[in-house]
Amino acid sequence: MILLYGFGNMAAAMLDGWLAAGRSPADFAIYNPRPKSAPDGMVVHTEVPLGPFDTVVLGVKPQKLAEVAPMLQPAIGPATMLVSILAGIELASLARIFPRADGIVRLMPNLAVALRKSPNVLAGHALSDARRAQATRLASDLGSAHWLPDETLFELVTALAGSGPGFVFRFIDALAAAATSLGLEAAQAERIAVEMVEGAGALAAASPYPPAELARRVASPGGMTQRGLDVLDADDALQSLLAECLRATRDRGAELGAAAREKG
Repeated sequence: MILLYGFGNMAAAMLDGWLAAGRSPADFAIYNPRPKSAPDGMVVHTEVPLGPFDTVVLGVKPQKLAEVAPMLQPAIGPATMLVSILAGIELASLARIFPRADGIVRLMPNLAVALRKSPNVLAGHALSDARRAQATRLASDLGSAHWLPDETLFELVTALAGSGPGFVFRFIDALAAAATSLGLEAAQAERIAVEMVEGAGALAAASPYPPAELARRVASPGGMTQRGLDVLDADDALQSLLAECLRATRDRGAELGAAAREKG
């Protein structure tokens, strides 16, 4: 059985994805300190359910880790794999706090797990081959699984894969707002922008060509698209802006982890 410890937006989306992948509601127990609704008539417990649990998915705020760890300890024994979706909390810290766990996994999804469309980043500590395969299946049921050979890259990949949808949503909003400022009705501009990005993403996912080549193929020399790309490409402004965006996001993850370690 899998215990979802914390049932915020991400954990709820993950549960939706796992159920859509064919897992049974009976495979899950849910704990949240405040009552919440759950799908398929499932119960959200406001006291930590009794185990044993094969897997515990830890989904609280990183700042709460030191507070919740004593309550969670009885649920994590030598037959329990711990899967953490906490930003910034390193494997070494989790191993120190939960030394009895049968392997520890850091997993970073995004909200597209509900649609089974998330790129899921993983790093592991003291995992047997069986546990690594189990973690891979859990991630693959929600989209795809990407194991990192070096945990030092985790915050950067979290910024890209985990926080990335927020940046894409902001881009869609900005694109629609720009069209509105030039005369298009706001609701129609937003609908067109959303549908355009949906189609472009699907095309990029299905194409054998990298995104840079797809952009080149969309743009005819001297044409409309190329004129717009020239604005985005001028002085590498777009790439520089996004590098700063990812850097700030990555560094904030490291700050959250450091703050949580100090509390622990």
